[in-house]
Amino acid sequence: MNAKYMTWAGYVLSGLFALFILGASVAPKLLGLPIAEETMKELGWPPGYVLMIGIIELTCLLLYLYPRTNVLGAVLFMGLFGGAMATQIRAGSPLFSHILFGIYLGLFMWGGLWLRDPAIRALFPFRGVD
Repeated sequence: MNAKYMTWAGYVLSGLFALFILGASVAPKLLGLPIAEETMKELGWPPGYVLMIGIIELTCLLLYLYPRTNVLGAVLFMGLFGGAMATQIRAGSPLFSHILFGIYLGLFMWGGLWLRDPAIRALFPFRGVD
């Protein structure tokens, strides 16, 4: 695949990831929407953590989107996704739709980064079948 198209595809994936995280997770938490607090309560979180988690998510997203810190942002996001997965396991949520959702987001996030950053492609090369 042409490097130009790979880069553009990476920006598209990263942009879609960013929009999803902003709309589905960060915004409800930072805006104090009741659904965010209710969801956290259903998962067993005590009241008062919603805003802090929203700020952490926004910080990770900004780090991910800034080229000089994109790997740091991706690594921090994976830690956040791991915690979300642990919460879903503890809550007894379904495996493929809830528990593994962090893995799906992580693959999407790293896929966008891999496509748009040649240094990441060099670090994790794709080896085709010979």
